[in-house]
Amino acid sequence: MIRRPWSDRGRPSRGSLLRNRDGSAAVEFALVALPFCFMIFAILEVALIFTLDSVLENAAISTGRLVRTGQASAQGMTAAEFKTQLCSRMSIFSGDCESRATIDVREIPQFNTAPPDPLAGEGFDPSGLTYTNGQPGSLMVVRVWYEHPLLTTFLSQGLSDVGDRTAMLTATTAFRNEPAGGGTPPATP
Repeated sequence: MIRRPWSDRGRPSRGSLLRNRDGSAAVEFALVALPFCFMIFAILEVALIFTLDSVLENAAISTGRLVRTGQASAQGMTAAEFKTQLCSRMSIFSGDCESRATIDVREIPQFNTAPPDPLAGEGFDPSGLTYTNGQPGSLMVVRVWYEHPLLTTFLSQGLSDVGDRTAMLTATTAFRNEPAGGGTPPATP
């Protein structure tokens, strides 16, 4: 006699329901697919943030070179012009750079000086930031902040410094301006 999983009346028996595995792969996939897709998207967003951070760092260093070599002073460069030069070096991220980037270029008395941090309080306060080209031989620090919106809620909890779903990327470079006209740099205090 052949044993059938269904009883004679057309209804499944209790034992046959427990042994039946039809659809279990679909249920397992449904349980795993959403977290898997979320993790793939989060990994892609972290890769984008790392790429953006690298591009921002390179743009800050190469634009800071204008100050270091005296080209910014010779051109009478302003903060807006410096920011435009920075954004032109941001490659694929240059479109939103003008609205998302904040700069601070200042002369410092020595390298171990800590300039004011606009992220020290609640949110981002750019009121203490400034722009100066410095003199030949001056110690300078160039800082750039770039506000990047986050799409993944999980990442915004760990990366957000200034508010919900926003990461603030920072690039900093410090240097001594090159002497112009063969002058000697001032002595470090």
